[in-house]
Amino acid sequence: MKLNNAIKPNPIGWLDYKLSEKQMDYIWRCIGNKKQINLVGDSYELMDRGDWFFTNCLRPAIDTYSSEFINLGRDVPISSRHPYKLSNWWVSYQKKNEFFSNHNHMGVYSFVIWMKIPYSYKDQNIISKLADKVSGVSPSNSNTRSGCFQFSCQNILGEFLNWEYNLDKTWEGHMLFFPSKLPHTVYPFYNSDEDRISVAGNIILDTSKSA
Repeated sequence: MKLNNAIKPNPIGWLDYKLSEKQMDYIWRCIGNKKQINLVGDSYELMDRGDWFFTNCLRPAIDTYSSEFINLGRDVPISSRHPYKLSNWWVSYQKKNEFFSNHNHMGVYSFVIWMKIPYSYKDQNIISKLADKVSGVSPSNSNTRSGCFQFSCQNILGEFLNWEYNLDKTWEGHMLFFPSKLPHTVYPFYNSDEDRISVAGNIILDTSKSA
């Protein structure tokens, strides 16, 4: 018996970056100059003057995604080639008990950057674990996701897969870069009165220009 090929459908994923101090300083300045337009929840639109953020953060991520996986823009049903651009980005301030339910974004690529995590995932879930122990819930059935960020997807067998980021201060300055259609959830936190601050946005093809 001779193996002809090993088929691996949907060979895509996401990227995790640790942003530099210079990149983070720029984003904080953008947050300081945010538009006073309240979007969903306590979220505000940001401006990328001179396209600095796109050029120095997002453009390299787009190129790396294409080399590590595929160029997702090729699957957009348009007849011509167009360059990418930052469609929109925003800063969100979440207080304890607040969350974003499972959702996806509009665009080709999206990103999330954690600017401030005022808690530890471990501390968030101590109470949940104690309650599970008292009630006899097994670790495999435990729902200790307080304070985490979660991607959700299906494999070729139709099984649901979850990939969780258990957030704490060590995740400040990380950017996840992912396909806009990838569903994700932001779970609530409970034992901090400080805001959880994150930046997110979407990248699209600029059909007004040719590549």
